[in-house]
Amino acid sequence: MKTIHRYAFVNGSINLAMFLSLTGIRAEGCAGTRKWLRKGLYMLKALVLVAGALWVVLGLSAHGEAAAPVVKIGVVEPLSGNAAAAGQATKAAIEVAADIINRGHPELARLPLGNTAGMPNLGGAKVQVIFADHQGNPSVGQSETLRLITQEKVVALQGAYHSSVTVPATAVAERYGIPWMVGDSSSLVINARGFKWIFRSTPIGSHYAEAYRGFLTDLNKSGTKVKTFAVVNENTEYGTSVGGVIRDELVKGGFTLAAQIPYNANSTDLSAEVLQLKQKDPDVAIFISYTSDALLFTKTFKALDYSPRMVIGDDTGFNDPSYMQNVGNIAQGVVNRSAWDIGKPGSATYRINEMYKAKTGVDLDDTSGRNMQGFFALMEAINRAGSTQPEAIRKALAETNLSPNQLMMGYRGIRYDATGMNTLASTYVNQLVGKEYVTIWPESAAHGSLMWPYKGWR
Repeated sequence: MKTIHRYAFVNGSINLAMFLSLTGIRAEGCAGTRKWLRKGLYMLKALVLVAGALWVVLGLSAHGEAAAPVVKIGVVEPLSGNAAAAGQATKAAIEVAADIINRGHPELARLPLGNTAGMPNLGGAKVQVIFADHQGNPSVGQSETLRLITQEKVVALQGAYHSSVTVPATAVAERYGIPWMVGDSSSLVINARGFKWIFRSTPIGSHYAEAYRGFLTDLNKSGTKVKTFAVVNENTEYGTSVGGVIRDELVKGGFTLAAQIPYNANSTDLSAEVLQLKQKDPDVAIFISYTSDALLFTKTFKALDYSPRMVIGDDTGFNDPSYMQNVGNIAQGVVNRSAWDIGKPGSATYRINEMYKAKTGVDLDDTSGRNMQGFFALMEAINRAGSTQPEAIRKALAETNLSPNQLMMGYRGIRYDATGMNTLASTYVNQLVGKEYVTIWPESAAHGSLMWPYKGWR
């Protein structure tokens, strides 16, 4: 009988001829021998499959090289609903941040993980971001958080824009012992519950209140007299808590409250609230609003021919790019607070903004910028931990100590207190001039001076 030399490897399987050839056994036609050979072949196939499985488990490539591990982060934002524009802007900002971390950019070397092409303390691991849409609904936020933890197996979380969603969603993360970075939500409740897994990089309501008090106090000193104010706030957790702390801080600073006007953020008509404000006629009207209601208030001012002497929009809706696009021409002089500044050409912030603009067609804004900064701070802690174990990440976050030069936002740094609050968070006061906001306070950071009174559409 002829010796069989031909063998083949097809679709990952090994045939009998191959087995015979590799083992040097001659096929003599004996039925018993061939039966034994086939049994041996089946065993060999099983061994090949097991070896392949081990190859994958061990993270080895086809060439025997270790595959880079992946760090999975869950981000919960409003990707649909009345705050979808803000959620989509944050999604784009975090995608840019992930690209910076994964690819490495030497021109951003001053930022942690800016030029390392992966996470060096985790073997060059790449970050994978899994986004979830909470639609502005607290119960959906809770269920999506649970899904990210139990099904997607994320090692840390970030979100969730609406404080009314962030409060219950972070409670889920706390219960499961998964670190959560709050990059934007402002409610004081979030870090007042004694939780140990929740960290917040962003300024909050008390920081905003202090900034407004300092700004208005300095205006009085300079001869622009401001005595009375009104607070107009949407009536969920964000508007109620932030509106309350701003009201109390300004009263403490010697200003007189003319009115506090709560409203439903989903309202389709805000004429009654604007007429009430017009009747009270305060020197300053401060709005704590989401995007749709900020747009509606501005349009209603014009429709009812009312211009407060000063309008302060507490970021959020007033800082949304769609606000400038849709009503910027009838909102000239609106004051806002922000910790974001594009910076000079060639600066790290300018380069980051160019990356974001290439992706979205618009500039970064304060909300998406604060979320981007929160994401960078979270990833810096994970890399410093050198581990994806939740407790190791939590410990590294608690030990964070970033200087202003390591940040893309205008904070005094990032350092957390025992409640997980960033004790070095801060903000600027800006004013809309033309199509962009210009910093007008504090004087040390100002690029322009106050336009007084509010011009609006005139």
